[in-house]
Amino acid sequence: MPGEIYDLRGLKCPLPVLKARKKLLRMTSGSELIVDTTDPLAGIDIPHFCREDGHILLSTERTEGGHRFIIRKA
Repeated sequence: MPGEIYDLRGLKCPLPVLKARKKLLRMTSGSELIVDTTDPLAGIDIPHFCREDGHILLSTERTEGGHRFIIRKA
């Protein structure tokens, strides 16, 4: 089952991480969240956030103008 897409394009650090964290808190364990962002620091911040909170970063992809992350909630 594909994950929910969360469009955080246009937001700057630290908002993508803060909003992703809040969204994941409301999701059930094992759910997947697809996060799209244009923040250049997200390539560092999102993987770090996943490690800190115990989520699994399934993939990281460069997109035109940003990144796409697929996160499985711990």
